[in-house]
Amino acid sequence: MDLLGDWWTPLVLREAFYGIRRFDEFQRELHIARNTLADRLRRLVEEGLLEKQLYQSEPRRYEYVLTEKGRDMFGVLAAMSRWGDRWLAGPEGAPITIHHHACGQDTHAEVVCAVCGQPLRHEDTENRMGPGFPEHLKARQHRFAQS
Repeated sequence: MDLLGDWWTPLVLREAFYGIRRFDEFQRELHIARNTLADRLRRLVEEGLLEKQLYQSEPRRYEYVLTEKGRDMFGVLAAMSRWGDRWLAGPEGAPITIHHHACGQDTHAEVVCAVCGQPLRHEDTENRMGPGFPEHLKARQHRFAQS
């Protein structure tokens, strides 16, 4: 959440998924201050979600291209969009639809169990400490089921 916890970062990523690649295009689509956009793009490059690719040498200009790590954020943004479509869309419906080429249908994101395919709902799950659970947080282990 440290990476996505601000207002602009998910919007910058959304625009990258829409095919926006250049600084001026991001700024035009988002109406974002140049310094704020520069900061968000820098952070996304540092975190490996976007990659800078030179497209003009004089003056030097770069495009921002989604990396594999960045493309892997699609499911997160699609799930956020699904929530917004359910709870925030007006009576006219969702502002954007996702069309799935494989089946030829418009669809939406669903969070499902990777093992059985059933929907993941909070009331049907519990959190357990995993192998990477930080040692300094083990005092909070009462919040997690034991494996």
